[in-house]
Amino acid sequence: MATQVPTAVAENRPMTREERKVIVASSLGTVFEWYDFYLYGSLAAIIGVKFFGQFPETTRNIFALLAFAAGFLVRPFGALIFGRLGDLVGRKYTFLITIMIMGTSTFLVGLLPTSADIGIAAAIILIALRLLQGLALGGEYGGAATYVAEHAPQNRRGFYTSWIQTTATAGLFLSLLVILFTQQILGNEAFAAWGWRVPFLISIVLLGISVWIRLKLEESPAFVRMKAQGTQSKAPLSEAFGQWRNARVALLALLGLVAGQGVVWYTGQFYALFFLQSILKVENYTANLLVAWSLVLGTGFFVVFGWLSDKIGRKPIILGGCLLAVLTYFPLFQALTATANPALYQAQQSVRVAVSAHPENCSFQFNPTGTAQFTSPCDIAKATLARLAVTYTQEDAPPGVIASVRVGDRVIQAFDASTLTPQERAAQTARFNRELAEAVTAAGYPPAANPSVVRMSHPFDIARPQVATVIGILFILVLYVTMVYGPIAAALVELFPTRIRYSAMSLPYHIGNGWFGGLLPATSFAIVAQTGDIYAGLWYPIGVALMTVIVGLIFIPETRKRDIFAADEARSAAVPAGALGAGPAKAVGS
Repeated sequence: MATQVPTAVAENRPMTREERKVIVASSLGTVFEWYDFYLYGSLAAIIGVKFFGQFPETTRNIFALLAFAAGFLVRPFGALIFGRLGDLVGRKYTFLITIMIMGTSTFLVGLLPTSADIGIAAAIILIALRLLQGLALGGEYGGAATYVAEHAPQNRRGFYTSWIQTTATAGLFLSLLVILFTQQILGNEAFAAWGWRVPFLISIVLLGISVWIRLKLEESPAFVRMKAQGTQSKAPLSEAFGQWRNARVALLALLGLVAGQGVVWYTGQFYALFFLQSILKVENYTANLLVAWSLVLGTGFFVVFGWLSDKIGRKPIILGGCLLAVLTYFPLFQALTATANPALYQAQQSVRVAVSAHPENCSFQFNPTGTAQFTSPCDIAKATLARLAVTYTQEDAPPGVIASVRVGDRVIQAFDASTLTPQERAAQTARFNRELAEAVTAAGYPPAANPSVVRMSHPFDIARPQVATVIGILFILVLYVTMVYGPIAAALVELFPTRIRYSAMSLPYHIGNGWFGGLLPATSFAIVAQTGDIYAGLWYPIGVALMTVIVGLIFIPETRKRDIFAADEARSAAVPAGALGAGPAKAVGS
């Protein structure tokens, strides 16, 4: 039997100085990683102009979206590369490498000449740096979570690892704070000209602090023990994903835990921001402040739910958060609309708009990288209405009839862009956008959000009822994020043995968050454009979260009492192939 910390000691003893150092060092470094990663997303519009400026606007936006997508799509590959390294050479040295790659890449973005200086090379180098960032992030999270979990007492693992879970939100918050502060100091003109580089350049200070702290850490005791026993895996990727017993656990962890966690996380933090800015037309400064306040109020609950998962289990909290999201997303986002833009909410109830088109000429406008070109009259009409946040229905038209939009008694005809020159398309687009905007505004839709409702003049302008209500709704969405995300590191760590833990937990985590979560904005917008309902995009996170609730309830065991320090042989005996989902897992040695 493997040695383990006695239960009474694990429950009652205070946190040691070494354990505090492990948590602070791992969490702080991961905050900086997320800060680096989110900077690009927050500044994508400016970066598109600076690095892809030699191209037409459409091509420039495509390159900007490609660079952003690269950071998400390569994360699972980073999980494989660094997960294997972490299981072979150790946790400490691997996530030292990941933070060096991430910090250096971010700093170099701040120094990189723009397309005006070096042409197409600027775009190529920028995308290469984004790829490196995505690879590094793919290895960072698994290393930090594994490292902290393997230092934690047996019955406080959820609490200890929950500090890692605060880092993504803290990183997002820190990036928004630095950007807003820099804009405030320099002014919008100077920030757009050169000040955007400051948040990237600051990352070198954060990198230095993080590396200095991490160099003082010791290797994980579980890894040291495994290495001393000679039970290391010689081929962790083959063992983790080439053997059905382990691959099955990874697949069920993806579908029964991480996929739902990923979409709830992205909905509560990123889609909520997109919804405020792009659909409810809240100006960017105010929208960022509203989300920042919800993060300030909610971040502490990552630790609360991590602690609670040590008491009642990981499953009830993670699956409970997913189920709450399923049941309440529609009323919460409707309340957000009614509060943040009541004129828009009222228009959606009273103004009738219809698109008349033949169904075969209408596409499902899924466009995650921004490279697809939708040129049919139906697609142009629907995309334009979706961007205006107009609710509409579709009426079938005979084949060959050009799609049109009816707003009250007025009919605006769309156009077929497939046969037009770029100049002709630009002229037709301007004409159609102008006529459609005039028609919906005349019918009752607001031209923009009412500034008196939620517009914030400074960060502490939160006393007005409408502002406080919006922050309250966003806080509820963040609370769901903390429920699903707070215990997830402990749950994943406990599913896999030490010899393959870094590799096996990292891949489902980054597929669930990088792909299921990262593709959420593009998928949700496509659903909105397809249906004509601004809330229909919520069906994507609701569907994925519901799948996770069902799969998790049936197949995922409760793992809070597992001894992750046990030898691989004992672990295999305690959890035989096919036993996953048979009931609560028995803790090894208990």
